[in-house]
Amino acid sequence: MPLDSGAVLAWYDQHARDLPWRVSPADRARGVRPDPYRVWLSEVMLQQTTVAAVRDYFVRFTSLWPTVADLAAAPLDSVLREWAGLGYYARARNLHACAAAVVEQYGGVFPTMSAELLTLPGIGPYTAAAIAAISADEHVAVVDGNVDRVLARYLALGVPVRDGKDLIRGTVQAAVPARAGDFAQAMMDLGATICAPRAASCLVCPLQPGCTGTRSDPLAYPVKAEKPERPTRYGHAFVMRDASGDVYLRSRPPTGLLAKMTETPVSDWTGTKSDPAFPVPGDWSHRGQVVHVFTHFRLELEIWSATIADISTLEDGWWSDPRQLDNEALPTLFRKALAVAGFE
Repeated sequence: MPLDSGAVLAWYDQHARDLPWRVSPADRARGVRPDPYRVWLSEVMLQQTTVAAVRDYFVRFTSLWPTVADLAAAPLDSVLREWAGLGYYARARNLHACAAAVVEQYGGVFPTMSAELLTLPGIGPYTAAAIAAISADEHVAVVDGNVDRVLARYLALGVPVRDGKDLIRGTVQAAVPARAGDFAQAMMDLGATICAPRAASCLVCPLQPGCTGTRSDPLAYPVKAEKPERPTRYGHAFVMRDASGDVYLRSRPPTGLLAKMTETPVSDWTGTKSDPAFPVPGDWSHRGQVVHVFTHFRLELEIWSATIADISTLEDGWWSDPRQLDNEALPTLFRKALAVAGFE
């Protein structure tokens, strides 16, 4: 049965979430247009991250950089520092590159059509569709993880979502109304609040009359896909203090995992455990272990600390006052390491 976009929009007009990047359906009806810059920023931040985690970051970013031109003009180090803790740091680097491209190619006017958006760094098909639909009501299906779940239940999809993408997208595309942006956000809200991962409030769902899953067990969908086993890697982190108590930090390489973020010196992360190879002589002591899970592997990082008397050989980093660590572009992993070493 086709999706009833009219019922979805009627529900959204009454129950839309209040989000700092969103134009409410009431304001939208009065002619207020969403800012594509803010839509883009929120969509990038929300990738692999929850709304609760993103709110404060979004408010801080838009306070510091209210326009795409402001963001493009900001030093990359500043953007990485403000992004620290949000994870998936390639997003921050792509964010900065995309802002620069909008300024260079479009004179600082953020494009709103998906074909143009797809030419920009870090913008893939989903993000392009979301920006185009929400900002300009382009008649395009917007399918995120929430919408995947709603449609898997609605269709009682008998295969994992990854194997039913074409059917899901086609079903959503066929239902896109003139209010494409509101419809896209309504479907996201349905998945976040009504047709949630561990609960399905079918009695108040606007799609319930046509939903196949509600006739049996909606929580049986989506069908789970087999996940490959996540391997474990091992390594060491070396937290160094000087005589004044400052901590030694450096930048990670410009490419690869956590590129250009700030770290303490570390060993390679390998598939087997090894003894530490300390970067400089010192009174090294083992402080504990940090376990951190990345997308493709689990890391067990042994934490060592020492006070270093001879700092002349340390040339690729800088010494930071522990009271200023919040101003460093430290990802969560290295904030954990510093905490284990006694830097709270």
